Amino acid sequence: MASDGGIFNYGSANFHGSRGGQAINAPMVGIAATPGNGGYWEVGSDGGIFSYGNAVFHGSTGSLKLNAPIVGMAATPDGGGYWLVATDGGIFNYGDSSFLGSRGGQPLNKPIVAMMSTFDGAGYWLTASDGGIFGYGDTGFYGSAGSIHLNAPVVSGTPS
Repeated sequence: MASDGGIFNYGSANFHGSRGGQAINAPMVGIAATPGNGGYWEVGSDGGIFSYGNAVFHGSTGSLKLNAPIVGMAATPDGGGYWLVATDGGIFNYGDSSFLGSRGGQPLNKPIVAMMSTFDGAGYWLTASDGGIFGYGDTGFYGSAGSIHLNAPVVSGTPS
């Protein structure tokens, strides 16, 4: 996904639409797929959500004044909801996603840059640019790079 919302699909990934070439209020910063890759959501830094394919719109922060910009999103395993995360660690949940905690309003050494859902959807991790990991719900803590020197900032993460 490009910051203008353009989608580039390869291999078996299907193209379901995009915001590329259309007016948007804020750059696109995240994408999440529905189960079976039948659709996806794009999220802008203002929290605006754009749904394609079988992805259902459940709500957005697009009309709210945010304390910090949105930087990512994660979908629930059944595709019935999603979470948005802001750089201050604030979490916004929609559809069948549950609010399980956040870093919003708490000090961070570095901003949050990504989030990942657990495979059962009963938890999520937030990743900071210094490698700090913050888990909520049924997540386990498996380590963090928050206390070591990194040659470059962390920009993403994935559950395994």
